[in-house]
Amino acid sequence: MTKRPGHAHSTSEPILMQTFDATDIDKEYQFYDEEAARVSQKIDEELKREWVRRKDAQRRQVKVMLLGQAESGKSTLQKQFQLYYAHHALDHERPLWRPVVYFNILKAVRMILDELDHELNNLSIDDSVEGRAVAHSLAPLGDLNEEFSRLRTKLMPLVSMEDSLASELSGGVAVTGGRTGVYVRAGWQALVTPLSPNRSRALPGTGGLSPAVAQVTSLASRTLIAVQNEVDELWKHPAVRILLNNRRIRLDESAPFFLDSIKRVAQPDYLPSTADLLNVRLQTLGVAEHSFDIELCGSRYNWLMYDVGGARGQRHAWVPYFDDATAIIFLAPISAFDQYLEEDPRTNRVDDSLQLFTAICSNKLLKNSHLVLMLNKTDLLRKKLEAGVKVRKYITSYGDRPNTYADVSEYFRAHFIQVHRRHDISRRALYVHFTSMLDIRATQDIIVNVGEAIIRSHIAKTGLA
Repeated sequence: MTKRPGHAHSTSEPILMQTFDATDIDKEYQFYDEEAARVSQKIDEELKREWVRRKDAQRRQVKVMLLGQAESGKSTLQKQFQLYYAHHALDHERPLWRPVVYFNILKAVRMILDELDHELNNLSIDDSVEGRAVAHSLAPLGDLNEEFSRLRTKLMPLVSMEDSLASELSGGVAVTGGRTGVYVRAGWQALVTPLSPNRSRALPGTGGLSPAVAQVTSLASRTLIAVQNEVDELWKHPAVRILLNNRRIRLDESAPFFLDSIKRVAQPDYLPSTADLLNVRLQTLGVAEHSFDIELCGSRYNWLMYDVGGARGQRHAWVPYFDDATAIIFLAPISAFDQYLEEDPRTNRVDDSLQLFTAICSNKLLKNSHLVLMLNKTDLLRKKLEAGVKVRKYITSYGDRPNTYADVSEYFRAHFIQVHRRHDISRRALYVHFTSMLDIRATQDIIVNVGEAIIRSHIAKTGLA
C-alpha cells in the first residue's frame, strides 16, 4: 500500500518529547520578578530624587514683578539689577543697544523740528501771557524761518529713518492708537543671538540675526555721522533753549542726555556705555522675563524678574503672573506731577500711579507677596522744582505748602502710605525708597537691601535654611 505524504514529523517511529523540571521554571520566573522589582524600585527612587530636586529648585526660585505705569523706570531698574548681578550678560548685549540709542536721537531731533514749526507758525497768534513772553525772548534772534529751514533740509535724511528703524527693531509690532514711530520692545534681543545662561529673554522670542536690522542700523550710523554738526547746532540753538526753558518743547527724558553726547555717539566704532544703557528709552510691550542668580548666606537663589508694559491697554497682561509672585516692586515717578497719560490726557500721571497702587494693594492674588514701593525719578523732581515749576498748578490739593523737594517728596510719600494703610488687604509691611534709577551707586545700594529683604522673606515662608 502506497504511503500518503504526511506531516513533516510523520513517521512510524516514536518521537521523544523533551521534559522540563518545574523547579527550574519557578527559579527562572523568580529571577525575572526580582529583576523587574529592582528596576522598578530604581526608577521610583530616581523619580523621587528628581521630584525633590525640582521641589528644591522651585523653593529657591524667587519671582519678582516690576509694576508701574509706562515710563515709570521699570526697564531701567531691571538693567540696574542686571548690571549688579549679571554684568557679563549686559556686556554681551551692549552692542545690541546701538540701534535703540540711534532711535532715541532720531526721535528727539524729529520732535524738536516739529515743535519748532508749530511754535514759530503760531507765535504771532498766541495772545496768552506765556506766548507773549516767549515772543519777547525770541525777538532779538530775528527771522528764524530761513535758518531752521536749512537745518531741516540737512536733517531730513536722518529724521526720515525713524519709522523704518522702529519697525525693524520691533519686528513689525505696533501699538494701536500709538504715535507713529514709537519703538515697541517685543523680544528684540532674541532677534540677535540664541539665549545664553543668565541672559535676559523676552516672552516669546526666537530667531537669529535679522539682516534688515543690521542694514538699517548701519545706515543710521553713517547718516548720523554725516549730520552730527547739524544735530549739535539744532540742539544748542538759542531759540530751542528758549522754547525748552519755557516748556514749549517737551522731549522724552532721555533726549537731553543723548543730544548732549552727540559727538561721542556719532563715531564709527561707537559702543553704548553703561550710562547709555540706563538712559535709553523704549516702550515695553507684553511681559519680558529676566533671570539672575543671587547668592545669600552660602545658598544660591534663582531670581526671575518680570518687566511689564505699563500702558493702560497692557495692564491685563500682568494678571497671569500674580498668583505665585514672591514680591512686587512698584515704581511711581513722582517727577511726573506736571504730566498726563498719553492714552488719557485728562489723567495726571501721579493720580494714575496712586490709582494703580490702590489696585495692587487690594488684589487678593498678591496678598502674600512682599511689597516694595519706589518713589522714582527724584533727580528730575529736584530739577523741576529748582526751575520754578509749581506743584499746586497741577495738583490743587497741594495748596500753599512750600515748593521744596523735602516738602513735595514727603507729600507724595504720605499719599502712597495712606493708600497702603487703607487698602492693603493683608496688612503687610511696606518698604518705601526714594530712587533715581540713573544714580548707579545709590540704586545698587537699594537693590542689595531690597534683594536681601525679599529673599529673607521668601526663606521664612518656604522654610529654607
